[in-house]
Amino acid sequence: MKMNDLTKRKIRLCVSLIANIIVAYIISMFIYFIVTVFFENGLSIAMERFNYELYYWIVNNRNMVVYIYVGIVMTIVIYRFISKYVNDIHEVYNALDLILKEDNETIKLPSEMNAFSDKINDIKYDYILTKKSEREAEQKKNDLIVYMAHDLKTPLTSIIGYLTLLKDERQISKPLQEKYINIALEKSLRVEDLTNQFFDITRYNLQKMPINKQEINLVYLIKQVIDECYPMLEKRNLNCHLESIDKVMYLGDGDKLARAFDNLLKNAINYSYENTTIQIQLEQKDEKIFIVFRNQGDKIPQYKLDKLFEKFYRGDDARSSSTGGAGLGLAITKEIIDLHQGKIYVKNDNAYIEFFIELK
Repeated sequence: MKMNDLTKRKIRLCVSLIANIIVAYIISMFIYFIVTVFFENGLSIAMERFNYELYYWIVNNRNMVVYIYVGIVMTIVIYRFISKYVNDIHEVYNALDLILKEDNETIKLPSEMNAFSDKINDIKYDYILTKKSEREAEQKKNDLIVYMAHDLKTPLTSIIGYLTLLKDERQISKPLQEKYINIALEKSLRVEDLTNQFFDITRYNLQKMPINKQEINLVYLIKQVIDECYPMLEKRNLNCHLESIDKVMYLGDGDKLARAFDNLLKNAINYSYENTTIQIQLEQKDEKIFIVFRNQGDKIPQYKLDKLFEKFYRGDDARSSSTGGAGLGLAITKEIIDLHQGKIYVKNDNAYIEFFIELK
């Protein structure tokens, strides 16, 4: 509730109390007038005959009787006034319990509490959305743990199988031995990658990423990332071309930004057509830096574009063991860009998939 609404409500409360007191006073004076008339007409004689002692006491304590009556009337009026707001408080108390109910029923309060009612409903709907998001994230995480456990089992089975062959078969030729060793090494690296993804899931959920800013050359940083991904590019017959000036300086966390760029480049490698070129454009305009990662691949449906940066979301329905990740890469990339007060978004451009980054 806004401060001015709260002030208005306090004023209305005071005015209501004063009005009730004035009404009680008017009623009391009216009764006083009736009582006075009562003792000045023939009805007083009937009272005298009915109970002389009561009549005598009332006549001698007329003012006290009036004061007692006025006090009773005032007490009743004030009680009714207070009880009304006590009932309002009780309704608010019950409404607070309804906040925790995950239904679409609107919480209703007395009309004079509309502003407060709207605020409570806003809190309730935010709570429902938060709980729903938490459940969805938890379900996605549980599903991914099952998927990744399955993915871990597959390369481990291969590693055990090939190492067993090397151990048991003494007459295996040298070329075949090298082949088995290379396959076992490749599968071992896959196990390492999946293990690192498990650690990513834990870190992503248990802590906020710290940021340590310093002056860095983004051109040099991106070139480093490209060099580190060279084996992956070579394996899929891909090229990567950086279009930029020689130096673009930026105050940011080099390690975090390198991870963000690495995630984007690996994503482009995994989802690019073979024998194509991944393009990275880096330019500085005024106070802003613009970076674009562009690759040729299958068009991403709009419903997937809207979810790509959600944690644990995996865009590859087939969950290929060679490319399937924990669904954290792009989510972590977005968090890193957000920590630098930047923006990131994705769109399809004909046969191209483009990730746009804007840094200030």
